[in-house]
Amino acid sequence: MKKVVNMRLEEELVERLDEYAKELDKTRTALVERAIELYFDKLDEMIADRRIDAIKSGKSEVVSLEEIFKKAGIDV
Repeated sequence: MKKVVNMRLEEELVERLDEYAKELDKTRTALVERAIELYFDKLDEMIADRRIDAIKSGKSEVVSLEEIFKKAGIDV
């Protein structure tokens, strides 16, 4: 299900978006959706890197799946 989202963009950005949409025979919406999906992939990488850094620096710890099951009372 799609939801309507209103946002303000710089005029130059909208012009570039329209140029790409026309060249690729896509809608603005299709291009913006794809761009956001790709950016989310990048954000996932950034978050993973931060988590790895936190583990390496000792700010976070890794808990094995076995330990989680044991604490939850699940016999594996």
